[in-house]
Amino acid sequence: MELRVLQYFLAVAREQNISAAAQSLHLTQPTLSRQLKDLEEELGKPLMIRGNRKITLTEDGVILRKRAEEILNLVERTQKELYDTGASVTGDIYIGTGETDGLRQIARMATRLHEEYPGLLFHMESGDGGTVCERLDKGLLDFGVLLGDIDKGKYNYILLPAKDTWGVLVPRSSLLAEKEAVTPEDLWDKPLILSRQVGNKSDLYRWLRRDPAELNTAATYNLIYNASLLVEEGMGYAFTLDKLINTTGRAICFRPLKPRLEMQMYLVWKKSQVFSKAAQLFLERLKRDLTSGGEAQS
Repeated sequence: MELRVLQYFLAVAREQNISAAAQSLHLTQPTLSRQLKDLEEELGKPLMIRGNRKITLTEDGVILRKRAEEILNLVERTQKELYDTGASVTGDIYIGTGETDGLRQIARMATRLHEEYPGLLFHMESGDGGTVCERLDKGLLDFGVLLGDIDKGKYNYILLPAKDTWGVLVPRSSLLAEKEAVTPEDLWDKPLILSRQVGNKSDLYRWLRRDPAELNTAATYNLIYNASLLVEEGMGYAFTLDKLINTTGRAICFRPLKPRLEMQMYLVWKKSQVFSKAAQLFLERLKRDLTSGGEAQS
């Protein structure tokens, strides 16, 4: 299986049309069709369903598209790192993170670093904890920002000074909006909107002192802005971290939990990770700057 053919396959998957893909690749349509046919014969499986006007991927084709994207991404990163032989530090730094205001600390440091080394390019990829860990393990990310418990046997880490505080988005018309903080008892009979992340829900269930079956869960989310719309429309009360949603001028407000529920924040990387010069510089600079409570383990 050649990298060139994987690029051809991805072009067809993207365009959903042989003619359009051939044009974007500067190939003739018969040449592209033959390359795809050879790929299917090599793998022993059909990858595409060829309609009159549109091509769709088979189940195996969907799997290959995901793997091909990962493979070509790694190849591109490797080429950039090996070709970077200049004295000045340049290159790409890949960081995966969930929604958290605590990222400001890293963003501030990265901004200063970019001003000093304009050849650095930061790639911030959003995703929940499971997605970030999966991409770390595959070598598609240099670092991940994770909240709560982490696998310290698997990852090196820096404990970041910032902590995230849990609370609830509630309608301003609700009686809970009149309270300074929300208790578990306030929510036992309310429709709840919960984060889709398993770890987050486990922490909240412990705080609520109720099993999931005893609660009225109305919806789950992975993007808090979408959950805030559900709260505005009256579906329920959404658990979220502080400072993620600007409630100014909206029919919702944020109320912290009582007792307080916080989450530790970590920058993590694989123990077997081999860093590029750019990623190594980022890590060294972050360790140097974290003089007010950061704890590094490597």
